Amino acid sequence: MVHDLQLNKENAVAFYRTAYLGNPSKAVEMYVGEEYIQHNPVVGDGKRAFIDYFDEMARDYPNKSIEFVRVIAEGDLVALHTHQTWPGNDQYVTMDFFRFDTNGKIVEHWDSIQEVPSESKNGNPMF
Repeated sequence: MVHDLQLNKENAVAFYRTAYLGNPSKAVEMYVGEEYIQHNPVVGDGKRAFIDYFDEMARDYPNKSIEFVRVIAEGDLVALHTHQTWPGNDQYVTMDFFRFDTNGKIVEHWDSIQEVPSESKNGNPMF
């Protein structure tokens, strides 16, 4: 199976942006396949758990923003490198990985989230 890497990249960004900015039901409806395997330990497995988690986030933190710094695709995977800004100017760097099925739908997710430190021993930015 040959994956449309550009389309998968666009769909991963659209999925993440739609869910993150407050409409996880639409994100799941448009971009998720039959199953959704979640590897983030604070989010339950499956579509319903994903929607519930992001609905709660939208309710509790409506004034957050996200910038997509890098989007990389290979095979059935897309990686997103993002910069998130939360209320109180809390800054986070995230790395998200999505696996796509043969229909171009997201079926699995992994992530790593780190607060942007105020100091860096190497002086290099997180982005």
